[in-house]
Amino acid sequence: MNPSRCASPQEVQQLTELPNVGPALAAYLRHIGISHPQDLTGCDPYALYHELCVLDCTRYDPCVLDVFISVVRFMDGQGARPWWAYTAERKARLASANS
Repeated sequence: MNPSRCASPQEVQQLTELPNVGPALAAYLRHIGISHPQDLTGCDPYALYHELCVLDCTRYDPCVLDVFISVVRFMDGQGARPWWAYTAERKARLASANS
């Protein structure tokens, strides 16, 4: 991901224009009802990931959750960051939820 090439949240028109999102991640988002980048504004990325896992009766790689966090944060105006910038946050939140 090259954050400098990403448009602002207001300019993004397609899911694949989001930072960290290619065709496969765009398909996951569409699968859970996200058809436009603006649909992500204000969403809970953890709930989106949970919905995807439940819908397909599988546990997706946690990196998918990191991407969901990155795109929700981007659409909420926090700027483009690589998905792995959210790995530590995800691990900490899930560890605290399991304790």
